[in-house]
Amino acid sequence: MLIIADSGSTKTDWFVVENNEITRTFRSQGINPFHQDVTEIRRTLNEEVLCMMTEELLSSDLQIAFYGSGCTVEKIPVMQQILAGGFSLPLQSVEVAGDLLGAARAVCGHESGIACILGTGANSCLYDGKEMISNIPPLGYILGDEGSGAVLGKRFMNGIFKGWIPERIKAMYLQETNQTYSSVISKVYSEPLANRYLATVSKFVGKHIDEEPLRKLVRDNFSDFMKYNILPYNEVSKIGFIGSVAVAFSDILKEVCNEYGFEVSRIDQSPVSGLLDYYSKLNVK
Repeated sequence: MLIIADSGSTKTDWFVVENNEITRTFRSQGINPFHQDVTEIRRTLNEEVLCMMTEELLSSDLQIAFYGSGCTVEKIPVMQQILAGGFSLPLQSVEVAGDLLGAARAVCGHESGIACILGTGANSCLYDGKEMISNIPPLGYILGDEGSGAVLGKRFMNGIFKGWIPERIKAMYLQETNQTYSSVISKVYSEPLANRYLATVSKFVGKHIDEEPLRKLVRDNFSDFMKYNILPYNEVSKIGFIGSVAVAFSDILKEVCNEYGFEVSRIDQSPVSGLLDYYSKLNVK
C-alpha cells in the first residue's frame, strides 16, 4: 500500500493508493520543513494525519512518498525521520523529495524530458527518467519566476498604471476587484505575501483572455519563461507542466512551446495523477 503526499506551505493533500487506485484522500495543513520546526511538523502529523488513518492501514505493508516545497537536500533526512517515526516505519519505506522532482515524475514518468511548475511561482528541471540532472534557478518573483502567476500580476499592474495596457481594461479590473491604485500599492509593499496577491490577477486575465492586450501579456510571460528558463538546458525534447497557471492558459502555453520547438507531453493542475502512473509502473501495491 502506498501513501502519496503533495505538500505546499499552505496545504498537504494525502492520497491512499491500493492496487494502483486512489481509495482515500484527505487534507492537512501545509508541511514545509524549511519554515517549520520538527515539533510543529510532528504536531500536524499527529493531530491531522495519523488520526485519519485506520489501524488496518497503519499495520499494512506501507510505503510513503512525500513530495513537498521546502524539502531541500538538507531537510530531506529530517522529514524522513519524522515520517518514519510517526508511521512506525523503517526509513527505507519513506521517500521524501522536493515538489520539482514530483512534477518531473508526474509529467515525464520514467522517460527523460523537461518538467516545469507554473503556478504562483515558476520552476523547471531537466530530468533523465530517474532524477533531476539540471535546474535553472527560478530566483523568485522579484528577480525571476518568468511564466508564473506572480510575474503575470506584476506585469499587469505595471501595464495598467503606466498606461501600456488600455485604460478600459484598467477600469474594468479596478471595478471588478473593488480596488484602487492606493490599495494595490499597499497590498504589494505593505502587506505580507505580495507574490500570492499578484498571482490572483491570473483569474481576471483568464476571465478576459479574449482581450488582445491580455492575451499578449500571457504569451510574453510564457515566452520569457521559455527563453530564460528552458532554452539554457540546450535540450529540445518533450516538456510537461504542473500548476494552475499552466492549466488556465494551456492553449497559449502550447502555442509558445511549439514556437520554440518543444512538444508538450502533459499539463496537469496537480502531480497526483501522473505520480499514480509513475508508481503503477514500479508495481507498488
